[in-house]
Amino acid sequence: MRKEKKSKMKLSVKAKAKSKREYVKQLDETHFEIAVHEPPHDGRANAAIKKSLAEFLDIPPSSLVLVSGEKGREKVFELTT
Repeated sequence: MRKEKKSKMKLSVKAKAKSKREYVKQLDETHFEIAVHEPPHDGRANAAIKKSLAEFLDIPPSSLVLVSGEKGREKVFELTT
């Protein structure tokens, strides 16, 4: 019996926290710009960005893992399928 390998894709996100309007803009296949209302405190903006990206891609949020950029505007999420 062989285990199937999960494929992973890296998605780059330019984040905008405390934005007046929320949006997700796809720049190309793996690059996005995402604005959320939440402030960048206690991981609230990161959670909102992850949720927005998951909704945009129509996938469960558990499929996305923040691999870098926890405290910065440039973030990289790993999508596991």
